[in-house]
Amino acid sequence: MNTLSKFPRVLAGMSLSLLMVSGVALAQVPITATGTTGIDASGNSQKEREACMTGRTQQDQATCLRETNNAAAEKRSGKLDNSGAQFDANARQRCEVLTGEDRTACEARVMGYGNTQGSVAGGGVIREVETVVVPAGATSVRIEPKTDAPVLIIPAPAR
Repeated sequence: MNTLSKFPRVLAGMSLSLLMVSGVALAQVPITATGTTGIDASGNSQKEREACMTGRTQQDQATCLRETNNAAAEKRSGKLDNSGAQFDANARQRCEVLTGEDRTACEARVMGYGNTQGSVAGGGVIREVETVVVPAGATSVRIEPKTDAPVLIIPAPAR
């Protein structure tokens, strides 16, 4: 089989990989609830209660107040950690169930590479990263990005 006859199979495999990675992008859970929700990562329970009372959250008032009180109690006991490092670790941990290029793409998305759309308050955050899988044995590859975001380049697994 010559090299040109393998190209459609390689292209189809790369397309399938991109589709699978896109599906994983849609399944990502938002890292933080910030923005127009009235809740921030500061842990200021007075501001959070005010947001609950004025309806600036995506929860009903009773649930919001209960969650705010629970978070305040956790903070007083030293169990609540609102540091960015903890959020980053939690986000990367969600990628551990994946393997290979799917895991690499997941980690790139949670580290902020690629594009992000939407908001928690608006119903969800969609993160996507453009991925190119370089065919095994390729000495060069031409990449024509479809987005303005950086492209993740992954070598094909050895078979």
